[in-house]
Amino acid sequence: MTAWETWQRALSPPTEMTVSEWADEYRYLPPEASAEPGRWRTSRTPYLRAIMDALSPEHPAERVTFMKSAQIGGTEAGNNWCGYVMHHAPGPMLMVQAKDDLVEKVSKQRLTPMIDATPVLRDRVRKDNIHEKIFPGGMLMMASARSASGLRSMPIRYLFLDEVDAYPMDVQGEGDPVALAVARTRTFSRRKIFECSTPTDAGSSRVDGSFKASTQHYYHVPCPDCGAMQKLEFPNLKWSKKDYDSAHLECIECGHKIQESNKTWMLEHGAWMVEEEGPAKHLGFFINALYSPAGWYSWADIARDFDQAKNNPLKLRTFVNTVLGETWKERGTAPRWQRIYDRREPYQIGTVPAGGYVLTAGVDVQKDRLECEVVAWGPGLESWSVEHVVLEGDIYTPAPWERLSGLLRKTYPTTDGGHTGILRMAVDSGFATTEVYNWARTHRGDRVMVIKGSAHTQTILGGYKPSKSGVGIWHIGVDALKSELYAWLRLRPLADADGQISDYPAGYCHFPMYGQEYFEQLTAESQVSKVDKKGYKKLEWVKTRARNEALDLRNYARAAAESLQLSRAEMAKWERLKSIGAIAAGQPVGKPLQSSQTKRTRRPGAWLG
Repeated sequence: MTAWETWQRALSPPTEMTVSEWADEYRYLPPEASAEPGRWRTSRTPYLRAIMDALSPEHPAERVTFMKSAQIGGTEAGNNWCGYVMHHAPGPMLMVQAKDDLVEKVSKQRLTPMIDATPVLRDRVRKDNIHEKIFPGGMLMMASARSASGLRSMPIRYLFLDEVDAYPMDVQGEGDPVALAVARTRTFSRRKIFECSTPTDAGSSRVDGSFKASTQHYYHVPCPDCGAMQKLEFPNLKWSKKDYDSAHLECIECGHKIQESNKTWMLEHGAWMVEEEGPAKHLGFFINALYSPAGWYSWADIARDFDQAKNNPLKLRTFVNTVLGETWKERGTAPRWQRIYDRREPYQIGTVPAGGYVLTAGVDVQKDRLECEVVAWGPGLESWSVEHVVLEGDIYTPAPWERLSGLLRKTYPTTDGGHTGILRMAVDSGFATTEVYNWARTHRGDRVMVIKGSAHTQTILGGYKPSKSGVGIWHIGVDALKSELYAWLRLRPLADADGQISDYPAGYCHFPMYGQEYFEQLTAESQVSKVDKKGYKKLEWVKTRARNEALDLRNYARAAAESLQLSRAEMAKWERLKSIGAIAAGQPVGKPLQSSQTKRTRRPGAWLG
């Protein structure tokens, strides 16, 4: 046998080999793309073995769905499958990413380093660019879920749908991107489809719907004391708030305190069990972050992250999706206005109560008036409504805008005897856009931000874009803001052993003795499930009464607070911003808070550092 033949035999895989066996034998993790570089070990994540092996050609499964928490190894299992196809079972393969930039990122930062670090792939892949990895007998193509042309070209045998819940519902008017991609596999009788994702909202989550239509496997592990097989579930995680390292799981059978040091042994002896019978060709697997291997994401970290997120609806939503691996069930019905009205507090309107460090304001533009709410914020985003002002007048004349400038430079007394001013004012540009821009241009400092609401923006603050008018525009996520506010309005004060109020939770909203109309406006929308013209189910906010200005104003003021990064502020920053607020109150209207004027559009926040 020649040296060449010997080398060829060394590179050739066994005739029958599963994906997990291939990964253990050949796969190498590159240092630039892995926290644990070196040879792949399925023993580190034993729950991935059955998932990978179901993607092997000999397995009868046609579709595999993996619904999971973040950073649990799902994408790497898919990458192992890609390497297996390149080396062992060549054929046409397509990987779909949620966005165009992710295609380039995954191709350059994950797949190419994997190919370079794995000898059998490095010597086999003949062409490696962003959108194609060509090898003998096949090719791996990369496509974006936002490109219809990339999803409906040549037939494919293998389809890897990564993070399907981030895909758009419709791609360029041609329908569901998942359906378009799956249609490309129809000509292959032994096709394989792998969809892997962290879930999003209940009722609209793709991966959740697919998982429910599958065999629904859950990973069970034994109790180290009694041996009872069970799922690791968050309600069974216990800890002391004073010591997160005390986090442990309670056995559902014997009550034994299971320590995290037992987790490696438990994972090794775990097994996938079916809870709902489903089609044999569609396997579904679910797992959460409690199964994360030792050294990755600890139970102590999970407990700490939950305590930090539980009173913040946006953070809690992220926790439920990315840590628990579950869909978020929105409480879309508005809280009762009467309950909020009944808990009004007797502090003086126009005065900043104790605990309020930073003032922001939200401005809504109507044809015959400007409405504004000034809100004081404190640590934990506890808030106090300082005043609600209506500036009447034709907004196409200077009068109401001059009054708004006067409000911007107004000084508000504080309970400690000082004075403070509005640090940032967010003005909606959805109506009378030109007038809003004209007014904003007279305020070149960072105390004014022009905003535009967007139902497509999933975070409180989206993109910031300069406009041709010379005014920068912030896009804000109105749906996210409403969800957060309504969760905060449901919060109740904390009580001591005698039933007396001892403290308030993060996000709690205080209100002075406003009239009934304000609170009816504040709760004037509810979230309902609707089916659009193409049959897609989605959640949508709808008005339950004609006027809702109070709701909009509070959300605009909250967006201004987010632009100051108050949700992440430490105590030192709160104190610093409090002192800056006193300086801001004395600034002449129409001049910047910096020492020099600039003609270019600046992103708000520059002078705050």
